[in-house]
Amino acid sequence: MAFTKTVALLLLAASDLVVKGEVRKFPDTLSFGVATAAYQIEGAWNVSDKGESIWDHFTHTTDTIKDRSNGDLACDSYNQHKRDIEMVKELGVDYYRFSISWTRILPDGFSNRLSQDGIVYYDTLINDLIAANITPFVTIYHWDLPQRLQDLGGWTNPMMADFFTDFAKVAFEAFGDRVKSWLTFNEPWVVCLEGYGSVTKAPALGMTGIAEYMCAHNLLKAHAKAYHLYDDVYRPIQKGRVGLSLNTNWHEPATQSPTDLEAAERAMQFYLGWFGHPVFSREGDYPQVMKDRIAQNSLAQGYPRSRLPEFTSEEISYIKGTHDFFGLNHYTTTLVRMPKKVLEGPSFYDIDLGTEIFRDPAWPGSASFWLKVVPWGFRNLLNWIKKNYNNPEIIVFENGFSDIDNKNDTDRISYYNKYLNALLDAIEDGCNVSAYTAWSLMDNFEWLEGYTERFGLYYVDFNDPKRPRTAKASALYYKSILETRTIERK
Repeated sequence: MAFTKTVALLLLAASDLVVKGEVRKFPDTLSFGVATAAYQIEGAWNVSDKGESIWDHFTHTTDTIKDRSNGDLACDSYNQHKRDIEMVKELGVDYYRFSISWTRILPDGFSNRLSQDGIVYYDTLINDLIAANITPFVTIYHWDLPQRLQDLGGWTNPMMADFFTDFAKVAFEAFGDRVKSWLTFNEPWVVCLEGYGSVTKAPALGMTGIAEYMCAHNLLKAHAKAYHLYDDVYRPIQKGRVGLSLNTNWHEPATQSPTDLEAAERAMQFYLGWFGHPVFSREGDYPQVMKDRIAQNSLAQGYPRSRLPEFTSEEISYIKGTHDFFGLNHYTTTLVRMPKKVLEGPSFYDIDLGTEIFRDPAWPGSASFWLKVVPWGFRNLLNWIKKNYNNPEIIVFENGFSDIDNKNDTDRISYYNKYLNALLDAIEDGCNVSAYTAWSLMDNFEWLEGYTERFGLYYVDFNDPKRPRTAKASALYYKSILETRTIERK
């Protein structure tokens, strides 16, 4: 369904709520896109010879999802990819970021057996995007590990670096003649901390203070190995580029006291620096504050060595510099202060990070408890990256707002207006931002929240098995920004 008069009227109603102000122009060099992830939209979980992923297994074997739903059908994009491309084209974006389902092309997780149906699906998607003059930007891993590999320990298994690189090689071979922009991993912090340290994402291992560090160690090696494979073998022929996308809130000190300033900086290092420092810093390796604190805490707890694994000097050099851009996912800001009490036992949050993180109740909210509207934090974060990592090229791969069930989504319009203005402020500060990606193209399966929270520019009717999509007011707002390449500051 194309944009309708009804939705156009919604946009006009929404525009009445926007205070007229300064009109600002985006740089001609700034690209715009939208994003999705395979498990959240594709459905067709057992079509053809597709294998089981950890999210298939998790949603089928637990009652953890808020509405008891799963991604078995999701948005049915496996069968409706042409409609998805119509929507992307309607918006007028430059690129579409999507991910490849590991088990759709390697059903068992290993590269000895390929699914031809899976290859054909992504071939068709990529070819149709290019035919529509939309650049494909492909994420190789967006959280859907093959369950067979999880049975072998998943990201705590050192062999995962080889298994992942085998998967990446298949992707480069099959699609790299047309795909010139790759992400190895989406949000490794979430993969490791929430999937292995806690139980809020699959595989929900829940071994905080230990498992997340094992996961991160192997994931960083996997990223570097895949990057070097592309750099050595495929870049000379395919002439593309490779990076990874890191997620973080901006961590603002609760006060300007020395202790709160220290706590906020430590939070930035434990969130962004954990994966950013090994790849983007001049020195490489984990942030010094992480190494020192975890080593000290481990010894005090009776461990014979640090719970944070150590890289060899060769590994530090191998991982350092494995990027062609800095990928960033950002949604919100938190306040940070030193805690009144530090708990006992191995723990990422309570012991190693050792800060109190909270939110100002005066900040505007969303459907997600964690997502507050704090646009100035976005500007601060971009400047922090500029300062700490020598002003790299930054591609914002996710930024968006959640609500419950609203096509006339004026709160989302307000969010995009504020955050895009903050982005422009950061660019004027000298931050090297080359692209911005709205999350998400359409409402989808939102992990533990199921279908109870919506981030989409397009409304998906999950009560209809045909999963029809309808443009929201925010879709037309985003489209108007891309058409004029201007935005008003409220």
